Amino acid sequence: MRIPIQDVTPTTGMAEVIGWVHEVRDLGGLAFFLIRDRTGIIQVTIPKKKASKTVLAAAKTVSRESIVRVKGTVKAIDKAPGGRELIPDIFEIMSVSESPLPLDVVEKVPAELDTRLDARFLDLRRPRVGAVFQIRSVAMDAINKFFFDREFIQITTPKIVAAATEGGTELFPIAYFDKEAFLNQSPQLYKQMMMAAGFEKVFEIGPIFRAEEHNTTKHLNEATSIDIEISFADHYEVMQILEDLIISTYEYVKSKCNDQLANLDCVDFMVPKAPFPKLPYVDAITIAQKKCENKIKYGDDISTAAEKAIGEELGGHYFIVDWPTDIRPYYAMPYENDSSICKAFDLMHPRMELASGAQRVHQHDLLVQQIKRKGLNPESFEFYLHPFLYGMPPHAGWGLGAERLVMTMLNLSNVREAVLFPRDMHRLVP
Repeated sequence: MRIPIQDVTPTTGMAEVIGWVHEVRDLGGLAFFLIRDRTGIIQVTIPKKKASKTVLAAAKTVSRESIVRVKGTVKAIDKAPGGRELIPDIFEIMSVSESPLPLDVVEKVPAELDTRLDARFLDLRRPRVGAVFQIRSVAMDAINKFFFDREFIQITTPKIVAAATEGGTELFPIAYFDKEAFLNQSPQLYKQMMMAAGFEKVFEIGPIFRAEEHNTTKHLNEATSIDIEISFADHYEVMQILEDLIISTYEYVKSKCNDQLANLDCVDFMVPKAPFPKLPYVDAITIAQKKCENKIKYGDDISTAAEKAIGEELGGHYFIVDWPTDIRPYYAMPYENDSSICKAFDLMHPRMELASGAQRVHQHDLLVQQIKRKGLNPESFEFYLHPFLYGMPPHAGWGLGAERLVMTMLNLSNVREAVLFPRDMHRLVP
């Protein structure tokens, strides 16, 4: 019976493994094969004078990335991966791979990202690349555990909608029978409606779609958003939850993913330190003005150059708080003593924005007023506004980008490396 390669030890005795031929070396009297499955790599050593004719015939014809079944005796050897090798009695080719390969799985020959994404199934066989998605899976497990441990209710909201979350043109229109419809930018409106339903604490992990014509290393047109909404909470309370989530996710990954982090050379993987600084927007602008050649003024959004400058100054995760009301969405709650500033925040990593949130407007009339101020028509939001007439509790929440979280956690150079099959301006397949 096949056993995972990671479970094969010198004390195993006889073992059977099935995996891909990762690398081949022929040294005359000895042939060496590295066989790989998702758990690791093992060396298969064939002494040509002692091996059977069937083993020698298969070993002679097999190509890299073919799938083989190998059964034999396990022996200790210091120089082999994991300190053991397999001497085969059976070497069976189960599935043949064509040659040459579209890219080098061993990574001796580097490949451009577009080449890798065109042959993504093969790219993912690379231990370093596969490690990213094993870590992402563990991170998502940590996030789910975090919410369930705190008695959140998991929800699933529509991805086909009739109205934009925030208005604007960054929408993908779709044909929905005889109606106008769009792919959803965010679960924002629906998670707020759940506050009116009395759910009090909800979370959702799901896709969002933004028709932004960006071609950068940090933007995607289809992304995964981690969203929460909490009743009877203000922006400070949900910021604390976000900080706790980030730290606990890092801790969980560090405790569960030693091998994967080693594959990514993340041996110095550090858990962020609490508390995350809370930097008022006006102070963030001041830092950017001092450090950026392209001048930024109060009332501007934070540009990429400004993010970098502020990140260098702060050095770790931090919040930007107290944003101008005019540049935040209509549902962000203005301060009672100064309506030009709102109770909104962004969670920042030194490289980029990770999350955005706020205490929400829960008063119907103020919400209508803010929608109008943004140049939007309240009639387009009737389904959303209706619950605010029937006892909407004060509430707050945020949305966190899963891909950006993984990208910054693992110091990846491009957000597309944190997505199995990324969707951007130019890529619709595979």
